[in-house]
Formats: sequence, structure tokens, C-alpha cells
Amino acid sequence: MADEYGSSLKGASILVLDDEPGMRNFLTKILEPRCKRVEQAGSPDEATAMLDRAHFDLVILDNIMPGKTGLEWVVEQSRLGLFADTILITAYADLETAITALRAGVSDFVLKPFRANQILNAVSRTLDRKYLQRDNTLLRHELSSDNARGQLLGTSDALADVRAMLHKLAPLPTPVLFTGASGTGKEVAARTLHQLSDRAEKPFVAVNCAALAPDRISQELFGVVEGADQRKAGLFLLADGGTLFLDEVAQMTEPLQAALLRVLEDQRVRPVGGERDIPLNLRLCFATNADLERAVEEGRFRPDLYHRINIVNIDMPLLKDRSEDIVELASLFMTHFSMALGMPALELDDETLLKLRRYDWPGNVRELRNLIERSVILGEFPDEFSGNGQVTGAQAMETLDFVMQRHILHVLDQCDGNRAEAARRLGVSRKTIDRKCAAWGE
Repeated sequence: MADEYGSSLKGASILVLDDEPGMRNFLTKILEPRCKRVEQAGSPDEATAMLDRAHFDLVILDNIMPGKTGLEWVVEQSRLGLFADTILITAYADLETAITALRAGVSDFVLKPFRANQILNAVSRTLDRKYLQRDNTLLRHELSSDNARGQLLGTSDALADVRAMLHKLAPLPTPVLFTGASGTGKEVAARTLHQLSDRAEKPFVAVNCAALAPDRISQELFGVVEGADQRKAGLFLLADGGTLFLDEVAQMTEPLQAALLRVLEDQRVRPVGGERDIPLNLRLCFATNADLERAVEEGRFRPDLYHRINIVNIDMPLLKDRSEDIVELASLFMTHFSMALGMPALELDDETLLKLRRYDWPGNVRELRNLIERSVILGEFPDEFSGNGQVTGAQAMETLDFVMQRHILHVLDQCDGNRAEAARRLGVSRKTIDRKCAAWGE
């Protein structure tokens, strides 16, 4: 339900804690049409049990209740590990209550009696602030790492197979393991899977396991609780509802492997210093360029964890195995970096495109991307890729003769110059290969 209270309510999960059924029902009635999930608790003990079963973005609670005040409950839960924001509703707005509420970490409070728009404004403000803090934290994390962006580009059969698998997996919660050499686009594929799923509006959080400081791994991933007033959400909780991508999993330490196995089995995390396991709703993706089976055999990777993350494996193809995409990728990267850097694009003539196609690209798509960016900055291609061809632009990329030349010479390179084998792979006669090579001066 879209209205003047913004979109922050749409995906929110809210717990209403009040001993009066009439107030619980009133709050539920105005929140339920606007929020993803609204649940009720009639006592602090019931609310505690509900927090053990599910994570909530926000708790709206009364202060004066039998047995325990709302503020006492918030302080108690903060020591256990309460990562939901809180709004206190009270008829007694004295200074002492306000100070105690601020010290307890209450986000806002609303005076009784109140109208529907007052509580909705408070909820909207609190959630906006919560999501802004989350997004700022994730942005700092993103900027501090070398996370990949972009789309899966290309029309090759190898990439079409990857796309088909991503579409098949998108609606499912199944963990996915992306394998393949460095630079093949494992993170880009994981981001594509996230965008295709119903989690697309929620965070995508990428974590390089090899880059985490050993003494900070648990705090960074699982969060930390220090007393009643100091708590920091970890990346697992910040990604709640979305996708968490763990790269370089072969580099994980033994303690982290054990902790991750527990998270996979229970779908819960316990912050360092906390006393509560927090339920999560996460899609987990993993990536490695290492041979995990060998790592298991050598005792460097837990076999039980390997079997938990290797339910579905997507092996990303090498760029040389999808070489028909090189020309398209080079053109798109050229346009992108010319615009991003505010510098003139270089001409991709037929000779340069041929050289790009025939190169082996050991660094895969990342190497091609870096080459184009560096060439735009320097204003020229390096000698091994520069050309003096007379045909440029779309004509150089799409003219059938040039497409045929690049393809035949690439296959010939794969065959180490063996023209008979190249002819067999191409399904043409040896004489056709000889005639074409003669015309091209090969």
C-alpha cells in the first residue's frame, strides 16, 4: 500500500508489544496493510519468545505493563542482543522517562492518546533512519573492498548456459557455489542471480573471506554486543532478507568454517558477546577459484561444509572459451570508460579487434576490462593490440567477413596452427581454410 508514509514500511517486519488487546489490534489494523509482517505480543515474556523465533525490524511497545515496564524489557533484551529499533508509547512523558528511554536506545516515543498518522509518522521516520544507517554501513563496506559491478555481457553459448541456470535458480532459496578462474565474473553472476530473485529490493552484500582480519572476522560477520547500550550489527544481519556472497571461501580459517556451517544448518547468527541466536532470512552464495575437492582431501576445508555449499555449482567459463563475446565486451567497456572518465573513446578498428580476439586472456574479463580502461586513460592501445585498420565501429564489429576472419583465426590458434584440425572443428574443407588464410596474409 503506497501512501504518504513512504516505501520504508513496505518491506518491514514489526512486533507490537502491549498488554491491552484494543491497542494491539488498533496498531495492527493501521500497520498491517502497509507492512510485510506485523505480529502481536501481549506480554514481555511473549515478545521475548517471539524474538527468539524471528527477527523484526521494529518493536512498538507500551511502557507501563504488569510485571515489567517496556523500558526494563528493552534494557534486558539489549544485553541479550536486540537489533530491532524500538518506539515507546506512553501516557507519562516526564523528563526522567525520556532520559531513560534515550539511554536504553529507544529510537522514538509517542504520547498517548495518539492518532493513526502520529504513529505512522514515527514508524516511517524510524525505519528511514534505520535503513539509511544500514545503507551507509554497507556502502562503506563496498567502498573498502574491490567488489565487482556490472552485468553479465555477451551472447556466447557458454554464457547462455550460465544465464539459463541463474533464471532457474532465482526463485529458490538454494545456496549456490560459483567456481572458475579469477576474473571470470563470479560476483557479477551472483549479483545477477540476486537481481532476478524476489530479494532484489533487499541488500546484496559481498564479503571477501581472504580480506577479513583474523581477529575481527566474527565481529564483522556476526556482529557484537557489549553491555546494554553498545551493539553493532554484522554483515549477516545487515544482509537479512537479501543475498550474502562469500568470495574466496577456500581461504576461510577453520573457526570461520565451523561458524559458517552452524549458520547454514540453523539459519541463525549469534553476535559476539550476545546471548541470543538471531534468526535470518538469507540467500547464501559462495565463490572460489580454488579446487575445493583437493582442499577437502588435503584437510584444509571441512568436508561437511563443502557438501553444504556445493548443492548447485555454476562454473564460470574462461573468456577464451567464450571468445565470440570479446568484441562486444571491448566495445561496451570502451563506451563505459569514455563516459565515466570523461575522455575520448579509442577507435576499435578491424586489426585491433582481430588482435583482441586472438589473445588468450589469462586474466579473463577483468583483464580485458582493465586493458580498455588503461588504454582510454593513456589515449592509445599498447603495441600488441594497436592496429592500422581502415574499418572501424559497427562495420568492423559486424561485417560478416571480419566476423568470419576473427572466428577462423581464433579456432586456428586453438589448434596450434593445425589447419586440418581447424577445418574439422569448423566443419569446412582444408582448402577453404588455406584459401582464407592466403587472402588474409596468414
